[in-house]
Amino acid sequence: MQTNPYLIDFYNTYDEDNRLRSKHGMVEFLTTMRYIQKYIRPGDRILEIGAGTGRYSHALAQQGYTVDAIELVEHHIDVFRKKTLPNEPVSIVQGNALDLSTFPDGQYDITLLLGPLYHLYNSEDKRQALREAIRVTKPGGIVFAAYVISDGSLLDEGFRQQNICVADYIKNGLINPETFAVSSEPKELFELVRKEDVDELMSIFPTTRLHYVATDGCSLLIQEAIDRMRDDVFELYLQYHFAICEREDMLGLSSHSLDVFRK
Repeated sequence: MQTNPYLIDFYNTYDEDNRLRSKHGMVEFLTTMRYIQKYIRPGDRILEIGAGTGRYSHALAQQGYTVDAIELVEHHIDVFRKKTLPNEPVSIVQGNALDLSTFPDGQYDITLLLGPLYHLYNSEDKRQALREAIRVTKPGGIVFAAYVISDGSLLDEGFRQQNICVADYIKNGLINPETFAVSSEPKELFELVRKEDVDELMSIFPTTRLHYVATDGCSLLIQEAIDRMRDDVFELYLQYHFAICEREDMLGLSSHSLDVFRK
């Protein structure tokens, strides 16, 4: 099972933890936590697959939940362990989302797959990661799977910040010039999808979708304005975002989405 060298190089220097601590980045974190809190119950056991530096794992462990984590990038594991508090009920091992064979079937009440699907570039691998996440979840348990959404990302990274050269992507065959659907390769790092792609991926699994959420909504498109907000205005913005984040007419504007489903 090959590891994408571009991915390792990227995360060895990228500060993923602080991305979720800026005001605009907190929208994604707070939205995801809000949906986790809808379903988590006292005594639940959690697995986080692709835990990164542990933003979610530590937050949940510090609430008293037992959390097992698996992470691919050694640098992230080092940061994760350094941030672990004494007696915090959390553990981490190195591993790959495509092979969770060290974890038995049906062990976890809550399974978080909040990063690996960002970096899998074909349906077979994405379904394998989903299959493994579902396998280790108890019957009736809840899986949270996150994606990077193409239209929100193109609006932000392509047209607003111009970090992505949309014309080059079209020239290189990575963007369809008629539909603007995006395909990705390992050197582009992030796999960009639309909701219909997620629906197609999930069509083979006997699961029940509970929510499909635009986790950051418009927040990346107006991030400078959000970061300047007074705390009371930011709280009002969060209330607004929570009220609209499942509206179908808003889903494509988000750069990240969360698919919440029951096994």
